[in-house]
Amino acid sequence: MTEVRALAREVIDDPTLTYRQRMHRLAGLSENALDPPPVSAACAEALEKRIICDMYEGNAPHRPRYILPDYAKLLRDGSAFLELEPARDLDEALNTLLIGYTQVPSITGYPVWLGDLDALLEPYTEGVSDEELYRRLRLFWIAMDRMLPDAFAHANLGPDDTRVGRTALRLERDLLQVVPNLTLKVDPARTPDDLVRDAVETVFACGKPHFVNHPMMVADLGPEYGVASCYNSLRSGGGSHTLVRLNLREVALLHEGSRSSFLDDLLPRYVELTAELMEARIRHLVEEAGFFEHSWLVADGLLHLDRYSAMFGVFGLAEAVALVLGCEGVTARYGHDDVADELAHQILLRVRDLVAARPMPYCGGNAGRALLHSQSGIDLDVGVTAGCRIPIGEEPGLLRHLQTVTPHHVLFPAGISDILAFDETARRNPDAVVDIVRGALRTGMRDVTFNLDSNDFIRITGYMVRKSDLAKVEDGARHDSTFLGAGAVAQSHGHHRAPKRIMAHELDVGSRR
Repeated sequence: MTEVRALAREVIDDPTLTYRQRMHRLAGLSENALDPPPVSAACAEALEKRIICDMYEGNAPHRPRYILPDYAKLLRDGSAFLELEPARDLDEALNTLLIGYTQVPSITGYPVWLGDLDALLEPYTEGVSDEELYRRLRLFWIAMDRMLPDAFAHANLGPDDTRVGRTALRLERDLLQVVPNLTLKVDPARTPDDLVRDAVETVFACGKPHFVNHPMMVADLGPEYGVASCYNSLRSGGGSHTLVRLNLREVALLHEGSRSSFLDDLLPRYVELTAELMEARIRHLVEEAGFFEHSWLVADGLLHLDRYSAMFGVFGLAEAVALVLGCEGVTARYGHDDVADELAHQILLRVRDLVAARPMPYCGGNAGRALLHSQSGIDLDVGVTAGCRIPIGEEPGLLRHLQTVTPHHVLFPAGISDILAFDETARRNPDAVVDIVRGALRTGMRDVTFNLDSNDFIRITGYMVRKSDLAKVEDGARHDSTFLGAGAVAQSHGHHRAPKRIMAHELDVGSRR
């Protein structure tokens, strides 16, 4: 208790924190003064050693990590809890969404999903001029950034071409805001090249949006899904109870024998310990905290327990591959050597099968199983690569890079992201970038994300921070995520990704497998 009091005093006296940032940190200290959900001694030891990681969600789960409300129902039917009538025009729709956002809980304290904004708002634009649509959406866009100052607040556009979607991309280029994070759903049958190019030009300005493979998402999650937070894919009207991740590097450090012993002995043991921690957290949330019994979102029909699952994350693949091969006397690098790339895929297939075989309570959103997720790291990670990515600064040329990572994407329905860094040749060849996005999605990438070093934005894991904000973070930051971004840049040097040149021709992204 003495330690908690000292930490609380540090938070209260920290002049760089806003009032709300202080309150959020104090709440976390209070929660972590409680005992966590009980687990076995082996699971507790693995957690303490950070072989498995609970993402510091808190000792007493009382709200799901990710909540994706049915905002369409909120607009259509209103809310008894919020005393809101159905929205009748664009002003009422924007007002209803902003009010709703303030009442959606999450780990960050802000909503992690803001909905399919173009699909939600397009029905309310009839009779609204282009000029007036821009003016009203501009106020809404500014309000989101000022009221929800956290880069994990994430909105979706597409796959159809709409006035709202086009206006949103224009606003992103004009305002250069951190919030909202943004994903464009791309469907080859519905999303025109001109819209993809518009989005590419927007990335040149502000690093957003991601490009997500809509047909692949629908095949895994159904047509009603959302991309939330960083790039996490979940069923809308549901979400994820928790995200627990397995550090493949730490597992590989325990390995001394044959490759088969790693795949058949070590991996199954630590996958099960990760699943044990997930189950304990889920049961506490549902059975003891009773979130789904008292949440207004459930009462108003915006959230459903049977659309929930949980996210089983993995990271440190690159290091695990090197360590396992090292035990065989082989020196090879993931992303550069076929033997390393093939082992990487073999490890992920094994994890996929183990997770798919392990029942998980209250996960009706995925047939009673967890969803596999390539976890993109946190600011405390040192010496370990995010998710299934190639280590920063070691990225090969574009084609080899895509051929290495693309086969993994089908294994991760809850999201996987590989961040490509392009140099200034991309600005001169936007149509070539459109070809890259199209080709990568066509050959099996779930998510295409790229950075351009010349703008003010850095994509950290899946969220954005502004370089200008990082430069003055010691004096405080309005966006809470800026503090995380500063730590991540210092630890993982995400701004040092090897840039790729883009030439004006269509890229044939083939597969070596």
